[in-house]
Amino acid sequence: MINGIVNVYKEKDFTSHDVVAKLRGILKQKKIGHTGTLDPQAVGVLPVCLGNATKLCELLTDKEKTYKATIILGVTSDTEDMTGEVKRITSEDEVKKLDKEKIIEVIKSFVGEYNQVPPMYSALKVNGKKLYELAREGKEIERKPRKVEIIDVDVSIVDLPKIVFTVTCSKGTYIRSLCRDIGEKLGVGGCMDELIRTKVSSFCIENAYKLSEIEDMVKSEKAFVTSIEDMLKIYEKIKVTKEYDKLVVNGNKLEIKSLIEAGIISDNVFAERKVDTKEESDSFIKIKEIYYRIYDSSDKLIGLYKRENAFLKPYKMFS
Repeated sequence: MINGIVNVYKEKDFTSHDVVAKLRGILKQKKIGHTGTLDPQAVGVLPVCLGNATKLCELLTDKEKTYKATIILGVTSDTEDMTGEVKRITSEDEVKKLDKEKIIEVIKSFVGEYNQVPPMYSALKVNGKKLYELAREGKEIERKPRKVEIIDVDVSIVDLPKIVFTVTCSKGTYIRSLCRDIGEKLGVGGCMDELIRTKVSSFCIENAYKLSEIEDMVKSEKAFVTSIEDMLKIYEKIKVTKEYDKLVVNGNKLEIKSLIEAGIISDNVFAERKVDTKEESDSFIKIKEIYYRIYDSSDKLIGLYKRENAFLKPYKMFS
């Protein structure tokens, strides 16, 4: 069984579940999980966890993502993108009256936290039913706004009615809904036309593989998987002595004071340290999160532990 993470380039018309299903066939293993859905019409980075690395799916799903999006101003639809049924059209003359600097100012005004109403055509559940299922039945229900964060945005093209921008955002952000909100704030409405996910934490589109490429690499036995240890190397490593082997293998919590007294670690292990390199700052797990790699006395990775007060407690076990 392969353990690690593969950076998949999801192609158009594939669902995230399609990618997982096809990888199961290519790799001949069942234990595979994706790290966050991409709409069928969207393309780009979809990290997929294999084997024991499926325990990292939750961590990757929680991380910030970067997209390149195209918005068409003057149009709204039920799906909030150009594949849906058009609800409103603003005249081209009115759209073209918009000032370029004003457009950029409005788009950049979304940087920071804001309350976003998710689209009806989404997989969010209400009373056990997915919103898109209700939408397909012709029903529209009130959705509660959710707090999301736009970390950064850069506008590259303003060629009305088309605008192209790159956005880095938090987990749970719908770019379709961001396009909708930009259009509404400009007073003409807006619809997403194209979406490319260019980055999920440290996974970039330049290093992503199409399914056909992965299939070829499997046949030629070329490496394409990022190991669990490589993904976790930003975290402080703690190697225990033989006396602690049984404790860590069994997933027991570790008292920090005892580890210091045993000479396994020193006080400065828990001192806050700065992220000095771009490689570290791009890591899918931020250094500000208090995790530690725990190894047994034979230098085998046991798991990722999290500091909670006076103890290190198992968070994800890999042994």
